[in-house]
Amino acid sequence: MQVPLIRLQCGANSYDWGKKGNDSAAARFAAATPSGDFTVQDDKPYAELWMGTHPSNPSKDLTTGRTLLDLVEDNQALLAPSVVAQYGNKLPFLFKVLSINKALSIQAHPNKKLAEQLHARDPKNYPDDNHKPEMAIAITPFEGFCGFRPLSEIAHFLENVSTLRELVGEDKAKEFVETVKNNEGNTSEEADQQNKKVLKSVFGALMSSSEDAMTAAAGKLVESASSEGASFACSGVPATSGSVLAELVTRLYGQYGPDYGLFVFFFLNYVTLSPGEALFLQADDIHAYISGDIIECMASSDNVVRAGLTPKFKDVDTLVNMLTYNYAPIDEQKMNPADYPYVTLNATAYSSGSSALLYEPPIDEFSVVRTVLRGNGSKATFDPLDGPSIIICTGGKGKISVGPTVQEIKEGYVYFVGATAELVLVSEAEAQDDEFITFKAFCEVQERRNGA
Repeated sequence: MQVPLIRLQCGANSYDWGKKGNDSAAARFAAATPSGDFTVQDDKPYAELWMGTHPSNPSKDLTTGRTLLDLVEDNQALLAPSVVAQYGNKLPFLFKVLSINKALSIQAHPNKKLAEQLHARDPKNYPDDNHKPEMAIAITPFEGFCGFRPLSEIAHFLENVSTLRELVGEDKAKEFVETVKNNEGNTSEEADQQNKKVLKSVFGALMSSSEDAMTAAAGKLVESASSEGASFACSGVPATSGSVLAELVTRLYGQYGPDYGLFVFFFLNYVTLSPGEALFLQADDIHAYISGDIIECMASSDNVVRAGLTPKFKDVDTLVNMLTYNYAPIDEQKMNPADYPYVTLNATAYSSGSSALLYEPPIDEFSVVRTVLRGNGSKATFDPLDGPSIIICTGGKGKISVGPTVQEIKEGYVYFVGATAELVLVSEAEAQDDEFITFKAFCEVQERRNGA
């Protein structure tokens, strides 16, 4: 029987938006595992490290070279019968490290039904028939756009950014502002539907404006951002200062030139995350990542509907029609991790500030635990799971063990842990305040007895 602890060799994808050379965490982590066909090149951008069974870039058993997909297909016990029954002979999640140097596309991921339709119609651009809800946890300081802003903020920009109002159209902009003001404080379903209707109308009008009009407006927008600085967009809104907006416009224009994305971000929440902070993105939620290194976990899919800030295939009509048009302050869209209850941290670990935090999204395919062990000898013992796990070390070093199998783990090392295995991590620190940091993605179909 296959030993349920397997060190993985994981592939790094090179995209233009990635960080270059060893500045990229994705590249450093990929290089930590010996591979005859991968060396980090200083002038090459490295964007993503993929960990899982997805056929576009499957992880491999470092010892045998077999893909993880082959291994779990041959030994279903590694996944657990409950997981196989629901998801088949593959991991239900895809685990990634992203290293972002320039903004990713304005995008959303389709729900299950739409994914099936898009895949049937256009398998080249939509390679999967699965939905793709995803979670992002910051490794380094991170910037991004996530979801539609509160509508009063969008109304502020439509009233004070003339180029945005011109692209949307005076009539649609006026209708939006009046509707939002009339519905202010009204929490009824009718008011919410009216708000979403006018939000879709102005967003669709922006995205369907002509290329020539957008290009001309972009030039004027950048001039305004450069000349107005802190007073840009009438000092912005409480959530995003004018100086921050001006810098973003200038930076994104430098990365992509005239682009609809320069105007889309007036509609979206701007968010910054410190290491350990997280976002969850439902299917059909609009978002874009701007900079930083993150852990990302998602349902096993590679479907992306794009509409700006990208040289790749854009599908504006699909994006406009698929979005939920939910709107809320960014603090309502951040995740609130809780202590993971199915781990034992030794007394030394507690006293030195070690932790194991659970990031649990409202879906079945995955959850993630971030474990920080401080000081030499700190230990975390995880209860067995009725499902598979993948664990990556993003800082420090230690030992990882399942039963009698004990292996080394340090920055960039990735392991697969089979179902029903008790997992133990022990830190090996040179200084008492050194941190041994790991992220563990897992799937467990059956609910715990106490409802976790």
